[in-house]
Amino acid sequence: MLKVSVVLPAKNEAGGLERVIPALVGMGIFDEIIVVDDGSVDQTSTVASGFGAKVIHHPYSKGNGAAIKSGVRAATGDIIVFMDADGQHQPEDIPDLLEKLDEGYDMVVGSRSGSSQASVGRWAANSFYNRLATFMVGHKVEDLTSGLRVVRAKKFREFLYLLPNGFSYPTTSTMAFFRAGYSVGYCRITTLKREGKSHINPIRDGLRFLLIIFKIGTLYSPLKLFVPFSFCFFSLGMGYYLFSFLASGRFTNMSALLLSTAVIVFLIGLVSEQITNLMYQGTVSDKDRNQ
Repeated sequence: MLKVSVVLPAKNEAGGLERVIPALVGMGIFDEIIVVDDGSVDQTSTVASGFGAKVIHHPYSKGNGAAIKSGVRAATGDIIVFMDADGQHQPEDIPDLLEKLDEGYDMVVGSRSGSSQASVGRWAANSFYNRLATFMVGHKVEDLTSGLRVVRAKKFREFLYLLPNGFSYPTTSTMAFFRAGYSVGYCRITTLKREGKSHINPIRDGLRFLLIIFKIGTLYSPLKLFVPFSFCFFSLGMGYYLFSFLASGRFTNMSALLLSTAVIVFLIGLVSEQITNLMYQGTVSDKDRNQ
């Protein structure tokens, strides 16, 4: 019988934990519940320990991803369930995700419906991320940023060093699983309104998520990101060269700059592709040595 651990990253989520932990305990299917207190200043730790959860303390806030990593290192289960501590995720959805995992998947993600998104802006941003990820991996990605997911612990730990300390751990872990050839599945879920105030800053984290778009490309398949940019510069260079040649019969510095940029961008993509391959080959080699 496989052991199942639940990891809840929490920062000032005492209110949400008062509802989430009793619901998890009442289900009776989890071997341990781990709450990672990421520098909270409320009663998060007291509430969690009061309901019997194992509590890991961060002396100061390190970020959602750092809390996830601390929880994974402490978890003893063969399967790990990740969910938010703010009350958005419903524990009743977890059995469906576990059942899907038993079908042969290595990670199963709770896919939110459009009505479950926090706002229209958040829905539009997530839809863009999903389309970009689908293009990168060649498989339909239904929800790239969902925090409710179940994973096989041994395989998830292979990518701990890749996970950022901020809010983008779902994105990075999903792309890493696809890149390694592991199976990723989805189950439809409905999320509730969160307890308390969100820790996501629209401007600061919006810019951060914009950087994630480029990180997705360089993490999974850099050439898929760099080749279109290279082709754009090449097309502009050739188009400007054709225009200047027909207009004045000469090859201009601007044409040379655009064509040179196209070559440089392509070469950067080629080098990035090789680095990415070496990175994942290292992961596979470490896995083979541990077997």
